[in-house]
Amino acid sequence: MNVSPRISASSYSNTAPLVWSFLYGQNRGKYELIMDNAPARSAELLAQNRIDAALVPVIAYQLIENIRLIPHVCVGAREKVRSVCLVTKGEDLEQVRTVALDVSSKTSVALTKIIFREFLGFEPKFENAAPNAEEMLKTADCALLIGDPALMISDSGFRISDLNENSNVQRPASNVQFRKFDLVELWRQFTNFGFVFAMWMANEEKLATAGKIDFAAARDEGIAHVDEIISNYESQITLTREDFKKYLTENISYSISDSMQKGLELYFKLACKHSLCETEKQLKFI
Repeated sequence: MNVSPRISASSYSNTAPLVWSFLYGQNRGKYELIMDNAPARSAELLAQNRIDAALVPVIAYQLIENIRLIPHVCVGAREKVRSVCLVTKGEDLEQVRTVALDVSSKTSVALTKIIFREFLGFEPKFENAAPNAEEMLKTADCALLIGDPALMISDSGFRISDLNENSNVQRPASNVQFRKFDLVELWRQFTNFGFVFAMWMANEEKLATAGKIDFAAARDEGIAHVDEIISNYESQITLTREDFKKYLTENISYSISDSMQKGLELYFKLACKHSLCETEKQLKFI
C-alpha cells in the first residue's frame, strides 16, 4: 500500500504562501499536510520522526538530532517582520525587568533572550504565558508576541482600548500607551543582518522522500496566488487587504538572501554562546 508523504506546518498567515500549493494547488492530494496553530508542534512531530518534512522554527535544527535543512525556502525578513515583537507599557527595553514569553515558537524565544543578554547586556526574568497582550502585561513589563497576534498590533503603538475594539468582550479602556519593538529591526540594528525564523527540515532517514518534494516550486505557486490567500484570511486578520498584502510580499521573505543566511549562522553561534542549545551544528542541507 502506498502511503502519502506527510508534511507539517503551522497555520500562521505568514506560512500560507508556502503551503498553498499543498492545500489548493498542484500538490493538492499528493501529500498529507498536518496543520497546527503552533510552530513548536511541527518541531515535535519532526523530532518524533512521525513526518517526512516540517516547516519549523530554525532553532529546532540545533535541538533535534539527525535533521537536515531544505535549501532556498524560508519564513524570514530582511529588515522588518511586524509579526514578531516585544511590547512594553511605554518603557524602553533597557527598563524592562520581566518578560512574558509566547512560547509557540522557540526561535523567537531564543532570539528575545539573545537580544537582552548579548545586545542589551542584562537578564530580565522570563516567564511563559498565553499570547494575550493585555493579560501578559498585567504581570510583566514586556511581552513577546508571535504570529498573527503580533501582526494585529499597530506599529505605532496601541492602547488596550484598541484591542478591545476587536473583541466581543468589553473591558475598561486603558490610558496607557503601549510600545511595539519589531524583533527583526532590533536584530538588524545590532548585527546588520536579516533573520530567518523558520525553514523546511527533514529527518535524515526521510531524505529520499523529502528530497522529491519541490518546496521552492510550491513557494512560487503560493506567492502567485497571494490575493487568494488574503481572501482566505480576511475574516481573521484586522489589517486592510493592501496592508496585509504588503506584509506577505514586502515584510516577509520566502527566499534566503546572503544577509539572512549570515544572520542565521550568527544566530546559531549566539544561541550556543548563551546556552540556548548545547552545541552549534554547521548548516547541512539535503
